[in-house]
Amino acid sequence: MSENMSDLLIMFRKAPIGTSWAREALDLALVGAAFGQHVSLLFMGDGVYQLLTNQQPESVGQKGTQAMMKALPMYDIEQIFVSQQCLADRGLTQDQLGFSCDLLDQTQVQALLQSHQQVFNF
Repeated sequence: MSENMSDLLIMFRKAPIGTSWAREALDLALVGAAFGQHVSLLFMGDGVYQLLTNQQPESVGQKGTQAMMKALPMYDIEQIFVSQQCLADRGLTQDQLGFSCDLLDQTQVQALLQSHQQVFNF
C-alpha cells in the first residue's frame, strides 16, 4: 500500500444499479488517473455487487459500468481491493467476482484508509 498522500482512494459502497453513484465514482477514478494520480479502488458494503458479472442495468433503464470497469487497466488502475467481510456478509466469494481484486480483512481496510489523505466515499 502506498504512503503517497497525493494518491486517491475511491470507496464504492452503493449497489451498481438504481443510482448514479457507481458511475460517478468510476468517472472520478478515470479522470484522476488520466491526470497522473495513482488511483486505488475499495469495494465495501453493497458496492461489492459492482464486481459481479452478468449485471443487467438495462432492465431498469440504466447504463452499465462493466465497460468502464474493464477499461481500468488501460488507465493503470490496478489496485482494486474488496472487503472480505462485506463479501461474506452478502454470501459472495472471490470466485464469483468478474474482476481481479485483493481481499482485505478489517485491519487491512483500516490501514488502507489511513495510508491515503484523499479518500472519496461513493
